[in-house]
Amino acid sequence: MFAPRDPDEYLLGTERRVIRVRRHWATLLWDIFEAAALLTGAVLISHLLPSDAAVFQNILWYAALLVLLRFAYFVIEWWVERIVVTDKRFMITSGVFVTKVAMMPVTKVTDLTYERSLGGRMFGYGTLIVESAGQIQALNKIEYLPRPEEVYDAISELVFGDKKAQAERFSMIKAQRAARGKKMVP
Repeated sequence: MFAPRDPDEYLLGTERRVIRVRRHWATLLWDIFEAAALLTGAVLISHLLPSDAAVFQNILWYAALLVLLRFAYFVIEWWVERIVVTDKRFMITSGVFVTKVAMMPVTKVTDLTYERSLGGRMFGYGTLIVESAGQIQALNKIEYLPRPEEVYDAISELVFGDKKAQAERFSMIKAQRAARGKKMVP
């Protein structure tokens, strides 16, 4: 009841999921650094405070608890967010308390670019820039995308590839899953 919906629940029966990922864990690096620095500061200040300053010690440790809770929220928010690409649309589902679903039809894509910074090459993430015909969409820039080459290739094939071959491959996969008694979208 309180858990966010699985992104596959937003898919139509006629859609085929191509990619389903969450952003790379490197998106949390600044939050990890910030929480570690604040907690280290709390420990150092706690040791510097005199032993008769119990009120200040309590306030300091409640502040440290708030830092941990804030960091936990960022991790949960990262964990819940999913990037889903189907044969018909791009979708990003996000939100811990309020679910947000942003989507863009694949047919609107006119150009596809991906970039990798030095950090992205070291840790294995990149940025995908999706351009559409004359308008800025909600999904125009997807940062911290894991395995960007694979995602780029799959989306390029999907958007600019042979539609007839894709339809034949999709119907073959659908028939195989039906023969095994599985649903189309696992």
